[in-house]
Amino acid sequence: MLIQEIESKSILTKSNIPSVDLVVNPYVGCEHGCIYCYADFMKRFTDHHEPWGEFLDVKKNGPELVKPRGHYEGKEILFSSVTDPYLPHERKFEVTRAILTKLVAHQPKLSILTKSELVKRDIDIFKQFHNIDIAVSVSTINIELAKQLEPRASLPVRRFDALKACKNAGLNTHVFISPILPYITEIEQIMEIMADHVKYFSFENLNVRPNNRKRVFQFIKKNRPNLIPDYKKIYGRPPDNMFWDVISQKILELGKRFKVKCQIHFHHGGFSKNKYS
Repeated sequence: MLIQEIESKSILTKSNIPSVDLVVNPYVGCEHGCIYCYADFMKRFTDHHEPWGEFLDVKKNGPELVKPRGHYEGKEILFSSVTDPYLPHERKFEVTRAILTKLVAHQPKLSILTKSELVKRDIDIFKQFHNIDIAVSVSTINIELAKQLEPRASLPVRRFDALKACKNAGLNTHVFISPILPYITEIEQIMEIMADHVKYFSFENLNVRPNNRKRVFQFIKKNRPNLIPDYKKIYGRPPDNMFWDVISQKILELGKRFKVKCQIHFHHGGFSKNKYS
């Protein structure tokens, strides 16, 4: 893993994600090495030749780039979109923590999304925001599969424990079940485990694109070879989008069963298909 500190030109950038005004990416690259990740398109904006997941640029001046009061009040800000704000090296560099500290004075509407148990470290800062939502994402609770899918991320159970700590501290929390791997992600079990510890669940489907298709299919061939025909159908040309309609209906039914709100953000290359309960 190549680690280097860089000087960035900006730290809060405009977002194309619906309902999000600005995103904060304290790092360039990501240590977690998730095989389904399609954020590796970011590599072309760098001078790196290393594979995505094998380098990390630390925006050491990130906190200094937070503008004075009056710039972010009322804005919806997300940590993060193309990296994770709580990567393993955040323990050392604390860029995320420093940026959060600077943003307290602005009181934006803040969303935190991570795969790391390290998120609980910053509960003291989170409690200083009036409008904040903390989420962990998870694709499977199968430890063996999780280690392959997300090799350097915290184990799902540790993410859940961290989120419970945030909930016990009086913070709004939710679980982002994403990406949903067809016939693998244990949607019902995850909801049953965490329904009492979150305000709501959100859901996103696995998107297979040219840059991650080979990795995804290699994973399926190794672990669930019987699912190859199904994946070829779901991710064929044209794709079988009806599959996601069925999953969507199941999620809405589970939401009623567990008496919890569900936000479904299924998309096929965009952000167009949302359902809520």
